[in-house]
Amino acid sequence: MAYHAAYDAWNRDGEAFWGRAAGAIDWYRKPQRIFDGDLGVYGLWFPDGETNSCYNCLDRHVAAGHGDRNALIYDSPVTGKVEHWTYARMLAEVETLAAVYLDFGLSKGDRVVVYMPMIPEAVVAMLAAARIGAVHSVVFGGFAANELAVRINDTEAKLVVSASCGIEAGRAVAYKPLLDTAIAISDHKPAHCLILQREQLAASLDQGRDIDFSAAMDRARRAGVSVPCVPVAATDPLYILYTSGTTGQPKGVVRDNGGHMVALKWSLPNIFGVGPGEVFWAASDIGWVVGHSYIVYAPLLNGSTTILYEGKPVGTPDAGAFWRVIADHGVSVLFTAPTALRAIRKEDPEALLARKYDLSSLRALFLAGERADPDTVRWAEAVLGTPVVDNWWQTETGWPIAGNPLGLGLLQVKHGSAAVPMPGYRVKILDDGGHPVESGTLGNVVIELPLPPGCLPSFWKADDRFRDGYLREFPGYYRTADAGYIDDDGYIFIMSRTDDIINVAGHRLSTGSMEEICASHADVAECAVIGIADPIKGQIPAGLLVVNANVTKPPAEIEREVIGLVRERLGPVASFKTAVCVKRLPKTRSGKILRGTIKKIVDGESWKMPATIDDPAVLDEIAQVLTARGIGAA
Repeated sequence: MAYHAAYDAWNRDGEAFWGRAAGAIDWYRKPQRIFDGDLGVYGLWFPDGETNSCYNCLDRHVAAGHGDRNALIYDSPVTGKVEHWTYARMLAEVETLAAVYLDFGLSKGDRVVVYMPMIPEAVVAMLAAARIGAVHSVVFGGFAANELAVRINDTEAKLVVSASCGIEAGRAVAYKPLLDTAIAISDHKPAHCLILQREQLAASLDQGRDIDFSAAMDRARRAGVSVPCVPVAATDPLYILYTSGTTGQPKGVVRDNGGHMVALKWSLPNIFGVGPGEVFWAASDIGWVVGHSYIVYAPLLNGSTTILYEGKPVGTPDAGAFWRVIADHGVSVLFTAPTALRAIRKEDPEALLARKYDLSSLRALFLAGERADPDTVRWAEAVLGTPVVDNWWQTETGWPIAGNPLGLGLLQVKHGSAAVPMPGYRVKILDDGGHPVESGTLGNVVIELPLPPGCLPSFWKADDRFRDGYLREFPGYYRTADAGYIDDDGYIFIMSRTDDIINVAGHRLSTGSMEEICASHADVAECAVIGIADPIKGQIPAGLLVVNANVTKPPAEIEREVIGLVRERLGPVASFKTAVCVKRLPKTRSGKILRGTIKKIVDGESWKMPATIDDPAVLDEIAQVLTARGIGAA
C-alpha cells in the first residue's frame, strides 16, 4: 500500500522525506538544512529557507495560467448570496488590501487581528497580511469583548480588521460594539480599525481610529500600487491562533511559514485525496484551526477550490443544507465535525432531505473535532454511500496526526478509530509514570519529538509555558492530553481527553467508550458522559442524552434502555446507573461538548462561563434538569 511505503520512507529518513515534500513549495531561497534540533524549543524546520505563503497560495497559480480557476466559492444561505472568486480576482483583492496595510504603516512582523464573519474579505485579510510578512491572528467573529481584548493585548496588534456584523439564522449580530469594548479594556490600543460595512447592519465609525474598508480599498485601487510579496524566513510566524480548549487561559499557538506550507501541501492530496481544481469543503469557521488549515491555506496551496460557507448544518434553512451545498458546487470531499452530522441526524434521522439532492460528486466524508462514534459513522455511510473517514489532530499540530489516507489508498476502516499515524508522527501510549503500555491498554497518547513540519514551534512569547504544558511531563515526547489506545494492527483509538478519564472504585474508565454505547441506541442523537464525584466510589458516570426529533417514546423508557445497554456491554464495573434526557448539550462554537463545565456544575465546583460557548442558556437548562432529578451537589 502507498501509505505503508510513505510512512516507512519517513521512518527511515525523516529529513529526506520532508526535503522532498518541500519541493512542492516555491522558495526565494531553498532550504539547505531541513531540520535543526538545536534551534527553538525542540528544533526548527527549514531554518535557512525563505518563502512567502501568499505567493504560494495565489501568485504562482496565476503565473502558471490558472487565474480563471475558482479559488473560493462563497455560499451564504443567511444572506442569500453565492459568489465565485477566481484565483486572479483573489490575488487582485489581496494585493489591494496589502497596499492599504502598507498605507497604515504595517510592515514585516507586525500583527493584524482579524475579527470577521465567514465572508471572502476575511480570507483576503489573512492573505494580505501574509503577503507583506505581517502576522495575522483571527478571532472568531462575535467572540466576547473580554476574549477579544486578551488577544489584542497579547499580540499588540497594530490593526484590527472587522465587519459591522455577522449574520446568524435571520438576525444580525453587531460586532462593532464588542470591538469598541474590547479596545477600551485592552491595555494595548491598535492604531486603526478597518471596518467592512455590511448591508444588514451598519456600524458607526470612530473618526479618529476607524476606517471604512470599502473606501480604503477604492482609494488603493485608484492608486494602482503594486505590492510584491515580502520574502520571510521559513521560521517566521505566519499566524497566531489562540486556544484554551474548553478551559484555562488562552494560548497563542504560533504557526511558521515554511513548515506549515510543506505539511499542508502534502496533506491535501495524500490524506484527503484532493487534486488541483477540485472542490474541497471544510465545513468549519476560519476562527478555528480547521478553517485556517483547510478552508484557507491547504486548498489554495494545492490549487484547489475551497468553499466558504456562512451558515449552519441545520436551520439555514433546514437539515438538508450540507447536501444542497455538495450538489450545487460539485464538492469532491467534505470535512466536518461529528457534531454537525449528529445535529443533521437529530432533525432528519431518516435522511429524507439527502434524497432531494445529487450527491454523486462526493468521494469521501472526513470527520474530526470530536470523537466520531461508530453509530454516527455508520449512519453517514448509509446516507452517502461513500467512505466516512475519521481523523485526529489538534489546534497545536495544525494537520492530522492520524487518519485513513484517501490519497494514498484507503486502509481497512475500523469504526471508532482515527486509523493510523501519518508520516511525521510517531505515536505512543504511556502510563502515568511514562512507561509504554501493551497494545489495547488505555493510557496517555504522546508523540515522539521532534514534531513534524506544520506543528507549533511554541506559544507566542511563552516558550516556558509551552515546555511546561506539553513537553515536561513525558521527556522526549509531546503530551497530547488525549487518552486512548493502539491495537495490534497499529490503529489509534482516541477515547477522551485525559481529564475525562474517570476513576470508578479504582477502575480507570473512558467516558468515550460509554458515550459510544449510549449513542448506539436508535433513539439517541448525541450524548455526553461525565464523572460525578461520589464519596464511596470516587466517581460515578452519568449520561446526558439528546433524542432524535421524531421519537415519541417516553424519556424514562429511553433512559432505562440506555442504562441497560451500558451494563450489558461494559459490565457492572462501570456503575452506570444515571441517564437523563435533555433537549440539547452545551457546546463550543466549533462543536465540542463542554463536558468539563457540566461536571463542575454537577459537583458544585466554582466555574466561569466558557468564552467559546455557543449558547450560554444551555447550561441553565442542564442545571435545572439535573436539579429536578436530584443529581449532583445542587
